[in-house]
Amino acid sequence: MENLVYAIVLLPLLGFLINGLFGKNLPKILVGSLATAMVFGSFCIAVSIFMNFNSESQPVIVKAFEWFRVNGVQINFGFQIDQLSLMMVMIITGIGSLIHLYSIGYMSHDKGFYKFFTYLNLFIFSMLLLVMGSNYLILFIGWEGVGLCSYLLIGFWYTNEEYGKAARKAFIMNRIGDLALLIGIFMIASQTNAVDYLSVAENASKFELDGTVIIFITASLFIGATGKSAQVPLYTWLPDAMAGPTPVSALIHAATMVTAGIYLVVRSNFLFTLAPTVQGGILFIGFLTAALAGFYALRQNDIKKVLAYSTVSQLGFMFIALGLGAYTTAMFHVMTHAFFKALLFLGAGSVIHAMSNEQDMRFMGGLKKYIPLTHATFLIGTLAISGFPLLSGMISKDEILVAAFAKNPIYWVILFVLAAMTATYMFRLYYLTFHGEFRGTEEQKHHLHESPSNMTLPLIVLAILSVIGGFINLPHFIGHGHYAKLMEWLKPVLTEQSYSQMEATLSGVPFNTEMILLAATVLMFFTVWFIVRNTYVSKKKMAVAEESYTGWEKLSAKKLYVDELYNALIVKTVEGLGRGGKMFDKGILDRFVNFVGDGAEDSGKAMKRVQNGNVETYILIMSLAVGIILIVNFLLQ
Repeated sequence: MENLVYAIVLLPLLGFLINGLFGKNLPKILVGSLATAMVFGSFCIAVSIFMNFNSESQPVIVKAFEWFRVNGVQINFGFQIDQLSLMMVMIITGIGSLIHLYSIGYMSHDKGFYKFFTYLNLFIFSMLLLVMGSNYLILFIGWEGVGLCSYLLIGFWYTNEEYGKAARKAFIMNRIGDLALLIGIFMIASQTNAVDYLSVAENASKFELDGTVIIFITASLFIGATGKSAQVPLYTWLPDAMAGPTPVSALIHAATMVTAGIYLVVRSNFLFTLAPTVQGGILFIGFLTAALAGFYALRQNDIKKVLAYSTVSQLGFMFIALGLGAYTTAMFHVMTHAFFKALLFLGAGSVIHAMSNEQDMRFMGGLKKYIPLTHATFLIGTLAISGFPLLSGMISKDEILVAAFAKNPIYWVILFVLAAMTATYMFRLYYLTFHGEFRGTEEQKHHLHESPSNMTLPLIVLAILSVIGGFINLPHFIGHGHYAKLMEWLKPVLTEQSYSQMEATLSGVPFNTEMILLAATVLMFFTVWFIVRNTYVSKKKMAVAEESYTGWEKLSAKKLYVDELYNALIVKTVEGLGRGGKMFDKGILDRFVNFVGDGAEDSGKAMKRVQNGNVETYILIMSLAVGIILIVNFLLQ
């Protein structure tokens, strides 16, 4: 077990080192194949460990070495293998290996091919550290590592100034959350004399329920999670991160990195269960994020921007589940979202590849006959996220809706509306892209072609997972215990209090009521599908430029002017402080320093006239000095 755990982490690191040091001189096919093989190797090892694990298995701690001691507290560098970390590792390496394979075709003509795969392998290594580390400090190392890789990959085409700004924006906004996370970790260490998960969980009972200390700790951890997982107010970086190559969007900003915040909260369930006030805040932020991002997505014209705001909205759904205390429900949606959102992003990349890098849906249309395989798989992804019966997205989202109804029927109504918005913007994207007449240029039409097999194979695999992924956690009315499979699987990583709270929530809705709620969501799905299809196919409504929208459509296209507001209140203020500091530096500090320097120089010149080497002058000065001393002494007497 120990050697296998080391291998999971070290294989991507080895790929990073080999490609980083020698990749420039290696053939592209070797660089891409090596990077992909390393990640796939980690996936195979994770699956082999998973096969020997069950819901009764206790966490396995693999200690690599003693890291350091502070005030008698021993901090080890090691890994914790349990049901939660295994689930995350299989998502990261499984989806990651598919995206690496896809990238071989997508990035084949890029000059920075070897650097791209070097960064991807480093990202996978950092993400594995984050989810496999046995304590909060190792998590933080991985946390910062994925932040660095995010910066490198978003700004990969750094010669474009806007892409560089998007990378800086992501890096800076994540630093805000990272500082809060670090403060939370320090606070945990000071209160429990430990940072490893098992010890902190054992000492969590010492905290007063909803006491000041536990609220401060959990709030700090949650702020850290809002940065990585793009929640209000630290969410505006993620849509701008679409500046990176499409595989980056699929890997980092859809399937893995942005779920780090959810992982952090679930891993720390023993703390958050003791802070109902913070859980209420998580619930509110989740609702606000899902609503704002869903509203923005309704009138975006960039295919990747729609999917970006969709990601932010779906992350809001996950945080709603966390706020309700339904930890396994949040993880279930993390998994299904990884399948269909990676599929949608890679499908969008295939569309962009066929369209010669065109991303604006106003210049697409009718692509289903030119790229049929991309169309078929993209349709499956669209149906999954929109809630087609028995597809993965429908099952996981329905579980969140049921949990919301059990807590408060008003929550269910809000989520129902948000789910309808999801279906609306996704079907709008689908019909504008694949149906109607082609609206691009003749040159683009001439070059339309299906993507190569190394790009379409991952689409097929992800489409299959999007169809069958929900069967991992079928609801009770199809024959299994009430959400039992995933609940039972993750039970060992939850405290008794967390598990009891979640079980009460998920089983709190009568069967007949649940059937009515399910029927309502299915009816909503087909109603939205019919309306959107009628609007964009039968009536042939077209998307227009942002400037042409009015009313709510303009607010949606302009994203409620939040970016402009942040720019005016924060960016301009910081820039103003910078200019003020520059003026103070040059106008006052520089002048003072120059004054002191000029004074020293002038006094030196004066002394130079005196110290001229003439003995007669020295005798005269000495005589005058003696005379002055005698006169002063006489006057004082």
